[in-house]
Amino acid sequence: MCDKPSQTSLLSLLARDAASGTTGIGPAANAPFPAADAMPAAVAGLPLAQALARGDAPSASDETPVPRGSRRRRLWELPSQALCPVIGVCLPMPVLRRKLGKVLGGQAIANDYELHCGAINECARRGPVSEMLQKELDHRFAIALRQSSQHKTAEALTRWWNAAQMGNDVAGALWGALTHARCDAALQEQVLRDIHMLQHQVGSANRADLQRMESLEDENAVLARELGQAQSRSTRLLAERARELEASQAECLRLRGELMARDTLAAGLRDELQQLEESVPGLRHRHEQARHLQSQQERIHQLERALLTARQQAEREQRRAEEAQLALEQMEQQQAQWATQMASTQPPAPEAAMPSLDERSVLCVGGRPAVVPIYRQLIERTGGRFLHHDGGEEDAVAKLDASLAAADLVICQTGCISHDAYWRVKDHCKRHNKKCVYIESPSASGLRRALGSLGSDYPTEATAVQPGDRD
Repeated sequence: MCDKPSQTSLLSLLARDAASGTTGIGPAANAPFPAADAMPAAVAGLPLAQALARGDAPSASDETPVPRGSRRRRLWELPSQALCPVIGVCLPMPVLRRKLGKVLGGQAIANDYELHCGAINECARRGPVSEMLQKELDHRFAIALRQSSQHKTAEALTRWWNAAQMGNDVAGALWGALTHARCDAALQEQVLRDIHMLQHQVGSANRADLQRMESLEDENAVLARELGQAQSRSTRLLAERARELEASQAECLRLRGELMARDTLAAGLRDELQQLEESVPGLRHRHEQARHLQSQQERIHQLERALLTARQQAEREQRRAEEAQLALEQMEQQQAQWATQMASTQPPAPEAAMPSLDERSVLCVGGRPAVVPIYRQLIERTGGRFLHHDGGEEDAVAKLDASLAAADLVICQTGCISHDAYWRVKDHCKRHNKKCVYIESPSASGLRRALGSLGSDYPTEATAVQPGDRD
């Protein structure tokens, strides 16, 4: 804040470089400063130079607001200590420079401080400069003036100022409060003190903003470098994508050409096929007959192979039956011979009576394939149902458990089964309390005696028949 007015004249600020042959007035910078009679009438007729050179300070009576009814105070009626904050806060420097250049008919070349001090000196009294600045301030802060005019007392105006200085339009509040008709000395002192401290705060805030601006500029530089790198990467990637797209388009064109060639070839083949069908009637039907004939031939081949397999199986079964019949005849002959020999040596022993099995299932484990039909005939003759398992020779041992579970009586030929089958039979009969007869060697007479023993109260595990008992 300027404590006292400067002794510099606005005219001297406009013609400061006249000694060097240049001025800041008008569009030509090298034109000489105009004479006093060449100045505008609004400037030449006013004692601006005398007022600025004299540096008259207003008296103490001018610094105290005088009640004026409802009329607002003018700019030149404000005390000298109020002109500095009003000019500095309410008028931005570019606006002040433009307005002063317009009213003085030139372009000011002085620095901001000199121009500010010259404007304060001109506003100390009524003149073209002060009237022009008065109109500018009234126009700029018309809203603040209307708001302040609603307060009719100094206390109400003080409350309005205290609230307005916390808002965004501090300059308008300053102009509205100082020029108000009810602004007394106390309020004027408070306003000047508040605006003085606010200027200090604005200055510190500006310095903080400058520091922040420097850090933001550094950060902006870093981000600009990163952005440049990202843009270069993006450009490189775009170039790569463009090359890949060109290659893909070329490949697409090539494949499209191949597809068109294939379509053309397919169309030609269809035309040829149609011509052949037209030239040979019933060609399609012949093709279908050929395919049907081929499938029938394949079916015939399959049936022939199945028939051959069935014939081979039938021949094997027939040979087995012949072998079984031959073995049966041999056994009957041996039995007859043995009976003849026994009759000549000793009286015949009574033959064990064959029990009635009453549809009970008899499982015969083991035995040669040739004597299995004989076993079946003997058991079915007694009314039982014959079950057989070869004891692991060809049948799987795992199937023996199912046969044991379905049997009511078990005849185990120990000489013709595996150890695993033997222990399975023994364990199953013991756990389920089934009658089981163990025969060491297979024979029809041994099986007949085993069935005869089942008719009596025979133990669960009968003793094995000795080899000498064989027919």
